[in-house]
Amino acid sequence: MNTFDVQLDRTKGGFLALYANRSLGFKILIWMVLGIIAGVIFGERATIVAPVGELFIRLLLMSAVPLVFFNLIAGITSLSNIAILGRLGVRTFVYYLTTTVVALSLGLGMANLLKPGRGMQLTENVSDSFGEVPAVADVILNLFPENVFEAFADGNIVQVVVFAIFVGITTLMLPGAQKEKLQDMFALIAELLRKLVGVVLYFGPIGVGALAANTVGEYGSAIFGPLARFIGTVWFTQTVMIGVYMVLLTALTGRNPLKWLQTTSPLYATAAATCSSLASLVFAMDIAERRLKLTQNIYSFTLPLGAQLNKDGTAIMLAAVLLFTAQAAGVEFTLTQAVTIVVIGLLLSEGAGGIPGGGLVIALIFVEAFNLPLEIAGIVAGIYRLIDMGSTTVNVMGDLIWTTILSDREARKENQPGMPP
Repeated sequence: MNTFDVQLDRTKGGFLALYANRSLGFKILIWMVLGIIAGVIFGERATIVAPVGELFIRLLLMSAVPLVFFNLIAGITSLSNIAILGRLGVRTFVYYLTTTVVALSLGLGMANLLKPGRGMQLTENVSDSFGEVPAVADVILNLFPENVFEAFADGNIVQVVVFAIFVGITTLMLPGAQKEKLQDMFALIAELLRKLVGVVLYFGPIGVGALAANTVGEYGSAIFGPLARFIGTVWFTQTVMIGVYMVLLTALTGRNPLKWLQTTSPLYATAAATCSSLASLVFAMDIAERRLKLTQNIYSFTLPLGAQLNKDGTAIMLAAVLLFTAQAAGVEFTLTQAVTIVVIGLLLSEGAGGIPGGGLVIALIFVEAFNLPLEIAGIVAGIYRLIDMGSTTVNVMGDLIWTTILSDREARKENQPGMPP
């Protein structure tokens, strides 16, 4: 058989056969590009496909909460020592708090340097007083559910995670025979839900394409409008934060950051398209297991917790919105006030919901907490989805970066073979 015949045989079946043999990540990227092109060509008419994208988000959310609950319990009950969970938990909280502070500081620094609010005009008067700082006790109490069924119904991931931790620890305290039965049951249900996710992900490429077409069709022109400087400031700062992640990944694991990004790329297409950390969580857990080959008892803990508590992209957005509004109002903050901004931003970012647009409500509260006019924040609401695309992408990347770092370090402690790049 000559070379031409070999090439002809490889392409037998045409484009559809070639497409079918590609990975899910490749298909998602292809459909996302097609969606963007459709949005550019058809403009607002492209929003006709919005219900298809909304259906995909609903399918992801349908899978997310039970997957998180049973995957986390299965991971905890597989541990030989409860102390391991405590060690992982402390390190995870320290990482999440540290990177959120870094993100807030970057947001404040870049917004102060680039001044996106300069030249904007306001009609409202500006108060000189500050709003009240949200109570730390309330933030902590809200981690614990009063009604676990309400937490499941509302999709409150952090409360579901807390309940799952208690159930998992209690299971480890049971007598041997009872514990083993529950361990097998939790592992089986977790496997069932992972299979369910696999079914949902078959619709991923089309869903992402529809969401991309709808977003570009509805908001694309805003990129070149008067808010372009603000959008560019947020996106640039979020890109800098991604650079910080890559440095951490290289320094703490020795992995090749470019290969890691390539391996995890389908997650970011999904995050940008859905603008939902909770919906993207389904993808993140699948990538952690199948592509990165990370340890289940680590990713089943760090990823759900990060979806609620680790919001670096949202933190950057909060800082940018606040300074954008302050600059438009002609208000300057002192160093002491900047520290206050970081503290309040840290508390508020922890409460941002993992759903599309969840950060916008927090941004309005943030601006109001400093008695700044809501006029500019209201204008930002009109193009918020463009901002949320970057915020959600950075949020989920930060969670997966830490999961990779922690999993690799734990593997080294146990003298396991090195993780793939």
